[in-house]
Amino acid sequence: MPAARPPKSFLLSAELAGYLVAHGSPPDAVQLGLIDETAALGAVAGMQIAPEQGAFLTVLTALIGARRAIEIGTFTGYSALCIARGLGDDGRLMCCDVSEEWTAIGRRAWQAAGVAPRIDLRIAPALDTLAALPADTVFDLAFIDADKPNYTNYYDALLPMMRTNGVILVDNVLWDGRVVKADADDENTVAIRAFNDKVAIDDRVDAVMLPVADGLTLARKR
Repeated sequence: MPAARPPKSFLLSAELAGYLVAHGSPPDAVQLGLIDETAALGAVAGMQIAPEQGAFLTVLTALIGARRAIEIGTFTGYSALCIARGLGDDGRLMCCDVSEEWTAIGRRAWQAAGVAPRIDLRIAPALDTLAALPADTVFDLAFIDADKPNYTNYYDALLPMMRTNGVILVDNVLWDGRVVKADADDENTVAIRAFNDKVAIDDRVDAVMLPVADGLTLARKR
């Protein structure tokens, strides 16, 4: 069970993380199976979003009535599964990733969950996929959870495509607390700090940073 594993959030104890998951919409059998299959990959499984984060994605997607969504960074497909469930039968989610191997795990889970027809997986660098989209492309919701040095590039490419009141969600913005450690100067931490600073002063959006999992920014396009 996810509650027995270390929490994604450095702010939560394992006990509190388990309580939190149990008192929201807990993962179902398909999601638990996907969590287990991803965990078997080893340390890289840490890239999978937390169960409570998945529940948040489903609720928020449904809450804003999203029908057109995009995800940058799919990994083994847990976040895509959660977003697709929130879209409803007439919604579509475009997933951008570069790994056939990891996304193949997601494909099986999407099929088992009955959401595969809602998902359009594009295997290519996400910036290339975004650049090739028609000029009139519009999204209601976007989720960024990919290579950190490109966070700002993904955000800048996506924001013009978002509808008014559309939402961009960005994962790992607290980066295990390293964003506030003065001696943390690795490439990923520096990139996330720069991205966070950019969004904080961007007058095109209203933004809030939430202590969900490893930090989740929600930016609403004005």
